[in-house]
Order: sequence, then structure tokens, then C-alpha cells
Amino acid sequence: MADKKHVETIKALQLKIGVTPDGSIGKNTIRAAAAYFHLSDAHAAHFFAQCHHESGGFTKFEENLNYSGAGLVTTFNKYFLSLKSTLGYARNPEKIANKVYANRMGNGNEASGDSWKYRGRGAIQLTGKNNYQDFADSISSQGIMNVPDLVATTYAFDSALFFFNKNNVWDLCKDISDASIVAVTKRINGGINGLSERRELTHLYAEMLKK
Repeated sequence: MADKKHVETIKALQLKIGVTPDGSIGKNTIRAAAAYFHLSDAHAAHFFAQCHHESGGFTKFEENLNYSGAGLVTTFNKYFLSLKSTLGYARNPEKIANKVYANRMGNGNEASGDSWKYRGRGAIQLTGKNNYQDFADSISSQGIMNVPDLVATTYAFDSALFFFNKNNVWDLCKDISDASIVAVTKRINGGINGLSERRELTHLYAEMLKK
């Protein structure tokens, strides 16, 4: 059976913003969310386009770390130099997280388990103990530190807003020009991966938001 956890995440957003919780993001949800979060039309178009792309069409709110040995060597070659070095890690998401995110972003060493506990979650993945703590402080909810899965459910979109705030993304979202879309994408992605889809989605959400 397909994993439908993302539907509950979308319903949580819809309940929060006061629309029928049908688990599907459409025009009514986008407009209500823009009003609830006090976003201009341009800000909302960029925000939901980037969240849409980053979450695989609002279907993935938790980092997938289920890598094969070959995938580890390709994706994390700083930590896995050969297929032999992936033994015991391949297809073991918890061990992979604890190795590749150890001793950075506020996480402890590999044995601490911090890196798995604070793995990427949310519409734009919040990753690392320090970022979780900063987010928890920003919404005055320290329970997130004990139950970080809340970032993949209750706070999936709030954490994405936190990312936009912390990284000054809003300053780049003043219009729907191509230059703006490229700048926002670079701020979020570090490059322009998926730019074509991000551009298409930004225009799609801009149309949805037109009164």
C-alpha cells in the first residue's frame, strides 16, 4: 500500500487555516493559507511553488535516506569512498543519517543519534539539531525537540516559513519575474536544480492567487 502520511500533513494545514480538510492542495487551500500566513500574492506564489517542488508535489515531508551502496558512494562520497565502505550502512537510513550528519549543525557524534533524530523534515527540509532548536524557539514550542516528527506533520509548512524568514528569501519574492524565480531557487537550492519546474509552478500558483 502506498504511504499516505503526506495526506495527514496537508489536512493538518487545512484544519489550521480553516478550509475543508480533504488532503489535497488546490486554489481554496492556497488562498486561505496566503491569508492565514499574511503573505502577499507574490510571496505566496514563490513559497508554495518552492514547497511543491522540494516536497515532490506535497508528497514527501521527511528526508529519504534509504540509499543503496552505489547511491551512497555517489551522493555522499565524502563519507563513503568505495562500495566496501558502505557495508552495514546501505539501505539503513538511521545509520546513514547518523554518519553523514554527525558533528555538524549542532548534532553530536555518530553514536549520539542526533543526526537521525533531527533529520530533514517539513515542506522545505529542516535539518540538524541547531535548526530544530531555532525553529522551536521561533514558535515557542520546545516540544519539537522531544518529538521532532511534528515538523513533518503539524509544522511542515510553518518550518518552511521559518526557512524563508531565516534565509531572507522574502526579499527576493517581490514579483514573478524570471530573475526573481532564479534568485529564490538559488537561495533555497544553492543552485538551479529543477528550475524549469519551479518556474512553471510559480506561475501556476500566481494564477491561482489572482482575485
